[in-house]
Amino acid sequence: MVMRGETDGELMLRLDGTRPLSAQSIEEMGDLCDRAEDHRESGPVTIHVTGVPPAGWATELTVGVVSKWERVVRRFERLGRLTVAVASGDCAGTALDVLLAADVRIAAPDTRLLPSWAGGATWPGMTVHRLTQQAGSAGIRRAVLLGAPIEADRALALNLVDEVTDDPATTLAALAEAAGAVDGTETAIRRQLIFEAGSTTFEDALGRHLAACDRTLRRTGPSA
Repeated sequence: MVMRGETDGELMLRLDGTRPLSAQSIEEMGDLCDRAEDHRESGPVTIHVTGVPPAGWATELTVGVVSKWERVVRRFERLGRLTVAVASGDCAGTALDVLLAADVRIAAPDTRLLPSWAGGATWPGMTVHRLTQQAGSAGIRRAVLLGAPIEADRALALNLVDEVTDDPATTLAALAEAAGAVDGTETAIRRQLIFEAGSTTFEDALGRHLAACDRTLRRTGPSA
């Protein structure tokens, strides 16, 4: 599923979404997370995603494999480094799962986001949860209920991708420079605050934000 690359401290992979979800998929994503956590460079972790799994892709699948896959995608989503996904062509299955878990999403103009199809309907995995959380139920109903593709310009309007460009290399270079100036642990703390903001009240969130502010002050104060 994944081809690996590593240059100048950056981790880069290519994920082939045409390959059905398997134990190998989980192992390869776990290996990516291991390398990102073992090498705490400040550069981004970049994954290029494309592809749609073939008909019958879920025939041999078990819920145990699905559970392990969802957990490793969640682990990727919470890495202590900036994560970037670059999408092109039709993206479904594992390609769409990882795209929606990345911090920054760049799409080629020909990109289309499609829920996977299995058992006579769209696949009800955590991609449905992420689509709904990130774009709202009104924006993704046709995709989730009918399998309608979300074109690149629509994905941009729904904030499912951050940029549509035919020159992703230029955007990636700018992101690498920006990520190089940010501490990975601090990135993870702020990402978690963003995650929690949608499901907690101001009062419940206040303590966590004050703790983050205190941590920052300790790092920047006179004794730091």
